[in-house]
Amino acid sequence: MAMISFSLPSPAILPISSRPSVPNRINVADRLILRHLNAGDLRGAISALDLMARDGIRPTDSVTFSSLLKSCIRARDFRLGKLVHARLVEFNIEPDSVLYNSLISLYSKSGDLARAEDVFETMERFGKRDVVSWSAMMVCFANNGKELNAIELFVRFLELGFVPNDYCYTAVIRACSNSEYVSIGRVILGFLMKTGHFESDVCVGCSLIDMFVKGENNLENAYKVFDQMSELNVVTWTLMITRCMQMGFPREAIRFFLDMVLSGFESDKFTLSSVFSACAELENLSLGKQLHSWAIRSGLADDVGCSLVDMYAKCSVDDSLDDCRKVFDRIQDHSVMSWTALITGYMQNCNLDTEAISLFCEMITQGRVQPNHFTFSSAFKACGNLSDPRGGKQVLAHAFKRGLASNNCVANSVISMFVKADRMEDARRAFESLSEKNLVSYNTFLDGTCRNLDFEEAFELFNEITERGLGVSAFTFASLLSGVASIGSIRKGEQIHSQVLKLGLSCNQPVSNALISMYSRCGSIDTASRVFNLMEDRNVISWTSMITGFAKHGFAKRVLETFSQMTEEGMKPNEVTYVAILSACSHVGLVSEGWRHFKSMYEDHKIKPRMEHYACMVDLLCRSGLLTDAFEFISTMPFQADVLVWRTFLGACRIHSNTELGEMAARKILELDPNEPAAYIQLSNIYASAGKWEESAEMRKKMKERNLVKEGGCSWIEVGDKVHKFYVGDTSHPNAHRIYDELDRLIREIRRCGYVPDTDLVLHKLEEEDGEAEKERLLFQHSEKVAVAFGLISTGKSRPIRVFKNLRVCGDCHNAMKYITTVSGREIVLRDLNRFHHFKDGRCSCNDYW
Repeated sequence: MAMISFSLPSPAILPISSRPSVPNRINVADRLILRHLNAGDLRGAISALDLMARDGIRPTDSVTFSSLLKSCIRARDFRLGKLVHARLVEFNIEPDSVLYNSLISLYSKSGDLARAEDVFETMERFGKRDVVSWSAMMVCFANNGKELNAIELFVRFLELGFVPNDYCYTAVIRACSNSEYVSIGRVILGFLMKTGHFESDVCVGCSLIDMFVKGENNLENAYKVFDQMSELNVVTWTLMITRCMQMGFPREAIRFFLDMVLSGFESDKFTLSSVFSACAELENLSLGKQLHSWAIRSGLADDVGCSLVDMYAKCSVDDSLDDCRKVFDRIQDHSVMSWTALITGYMQNCNLDTEAISLFCEMITQGRVQPNHFTFSSAFKACGNLSDPRGGKQVLAHAFKRGLASNNCVANSVISMFVKADRMEDARRAFESLSEKNLVSYNTFLDGTCRNLDFEEAFELFNEITERGLGVSAFTFASLLSGVASIGSIRKGEQIHSQVLKLGLSCNQPVSNALISMYSRCGSIDTASRVFNLMEDRNVISWTSMITGFAKHGFAKRVLETFSQMTEEGMKPNEVTYVAILSACSHVGLVSEGWRHFKSMYEDHKIKPRMEHYACMVDLLCRSGLLTDAFEFISTMPFQADVLVWRTFLGACRIHSNTELGEMAARKILELDPNEPAAYIQLSNIYASAGKWEESAEMRKKMKERNLVKEGGCSWIEVGDKVHKFYVGDTSHPNAHRIYDELDRLIREIRRCGYVPDTDLVLHKLEEEDGEAEKERLLFQHSEKVAVAFGLISTGKSRPIRVFKNLRVCGDCHNAMKYITTVSGREIVLRDLNRFHHFKDGRCSCNDYW
């Protein structure tokens, strides 16, 4: 009798004639094994098989071995399956086609492609191949990354004159479910339509739905297949719901679910899990609660516990995760998935990263459930949000202990954590230690280099990504664009935009959002607006980016018009949208409009105002000179005002020369943070403005005693491919002589036009003699004036001069810029810490209200 040539460990085989003859117990052996299998006792069946082997008893029916193999495959216990194969060889039983097909399935699902092919080739030698064998081998190739082999096998199958069945079509369509081979899948679809197989089987229809979704990202064609299927079941409906979610259409997913229910189908745990994910995505807590009630009545609540935890976390009301925690506590047997869902929920919500780490520690301490790579990833993200590399290293020790530190998902989260904590050397070591870097690894580290303004390395990484053929993602471009926006490098931004167009990503939503932000932050608000208007699919980030851009440029009317258009189109604003709205009102003094929008946040959209919204309102009132109203507003806040709020108030006290309220605001700041330099600096300036030089000096002395340093004023301008940076009175530039000659010429010309230096802004006590002249000299050498002078001698007249400053522009420089545009005929765009100023023809876009 022929033997299958597999290199599996097996005991020596005695000739059949030399074995003890026990004919009356042969059938008993098959029945005993099948009895164990029918009772769901796979290990009992395997033990019975081993005992029989020792006693010289063997099952004679190949069905017994086929049943054993199928049970091993269902249990995904491939080690036991290979043991059964070894016994099959040992007992010298000749497999039939069914048994061979089970062996192909075993090795296919265990990822052992070589042995699956070996079985398939053996079947050919003994004439045992059938349609199922061909189909099983196609599935094996498709599932193990050999899609082309699967398609070639299908072609061979047809050439040999076989007629494919539904299982065969399903197998080859699965191989075509990718962008590379979807065109072949369309040809097979035509063949299906011609032969009538399209409507004959649910599995064929499901595989076609997957092909259009995975191969073309085309939900419309997937729906056409679904709509023409002659038979629908809960699996088909669930597939459409799941694919809608995967493609980012949660509303469509819910619509399919409602149609499914109205069609009389009962949802299962897989259906509900997908619908709960849709509710979470849409933050539709009302529908989520109704479905939760339904799940309880259907007895499925425990089966969808993880999805419920995730849904309640993402739909949290008033920053509370109480409902999320209640669902978690009611789950009887916690799995790694339920723990991870809870930890992730806390990490993603309401600044509860510390609680997320505590939950991770609780999970580790209990020891009943071990964290997986997703759990560790969420823990590292929480540490990154807290900028806590020390805690992150402790979590990393647990990852090493469990052998998960080298997992790409974990390693990428470690890199991200160190990047957020501004520990780039640690991030670099984590990145370089990866044996196999994927696109996420590169993107995460590239994002870090952009945050640290190391664009030389960022572009080197970008080139490395393209050279390795990893495929540049939307996140890659978003990181690069965010980086160049932070320094206002519009030329680099335009270069990246050209790469976006070259790679066909101009319609990509995240990339378009990043382009809007980049152009607006680089001072080209009209280009940002054009990108926004060309977008076909906008989300809340798109609208908020555009609104924020208009707000930063002081175009309050366009902010309010865009916001109105946003709400009219049914897009719900978020917290960031309202920060931009209130900021825009603040920049132009729209007090009543600001109050209206502040109140509408909760009344119309159930958005609870946070600290940054209160800070915007304080800024709005202070800019309008309503310091007393601002103070009363702070006193009535539902929570204690933080440093940001009091710092905003203190800055206004300096501008309006209110020493009494300024002293009180400074005390509040120092109570919250004794090492906040802004309190000392602003109060010192208030005293200096009031001529209280001793008190001003005392503030400076206290700063020095605490080793606190004021951030120096710095301005920069991009010329060519280089960013040129200037400080007050800076003479380090190679063209310093030409720059100051140009600056002297400008001062002379603008003085003839009526410019008078505002020496009151020089808050230094100088001697009476030559004091005014020295103050004027100090004003003339401010960094933004030096940068503009350099721009005038280094750039063509057709382009605006774009200057960026790290602090608020001083009043004298603001006044001088208006005169400079008159005498030079050039447009100047100046971005300071708070907003943009567009100077043209002697006027500024802020109308001197900033």
